[in-house]
Amino acid sequence: MINPDFMQLAIDLALEGINNEQSGPFGAVIVKQGEIIGVGTNRVTSSKDPTAHAEVSAIRNACLKLNNFSLAGCEIYTSCEPCPMCLGAIFWARLDKIYYAANRADAARANFDDSLFYEEIKKAPEQRLIPMTQIMHQESLKIFSAWDQNTNKIPY
Repeated sequence: MINPDFMQLAIDLALEGINNEQSGPFGAVIVKQGEIIGVGTNRVTSSKDPTAHAEVSAIRNACLKLNNFSLAGCEIYTSCEPCPMCLGAIFWARLDKIYYAANRADAARANFDDSLFYEEIKKAPEQRLIPMTQIMHQESLKIFSAWDQNTNKIPY
C-alpha cells in the first residue's frame, strides 16, 4: 500500500542534503511492513564516492539493520527514478517495489542526465565508449566451477 508520508520523507531527506551541503538532490527510504528500516541521501561529493547515491546508501543502511543482504519483502521510496546503477542495486537487493517522485527527464533538466548510461548498456561491450576487452575467458571459468562445487556457499 502506497504511503505518501514515506515519499515525503525521501523528498525531505533530499532537501536536507542540499541544505546541509552534503551532496546531490536525492533521498531514499526503505520500508518493510510499514516500518522504516533504511534511509539514504546522495553523498557522492561529500564522501568522494561515486557510488554513494541515495538508493545505494539506503540499501546499505537497511541491510545492516536487517543483518541480511536480501531486502525481499521491502519497498523503496525514492525522490527520483533510480539511475541504472541504483536500479541494478535494487534488483540485487531484491526489493519488492519501487516508488519514485521525479523522473529521469526531470533529473536530466537538473544536469543529472543518465541517458548515456542507458544507451551504453544496450551496446555490445566492444562498442562502448569505455573500451572493454575480454581476456583469459577459459581460465576465468575455473572460478564458477569452484563456486558450483562449494558446499559452504550462500547463494544470492
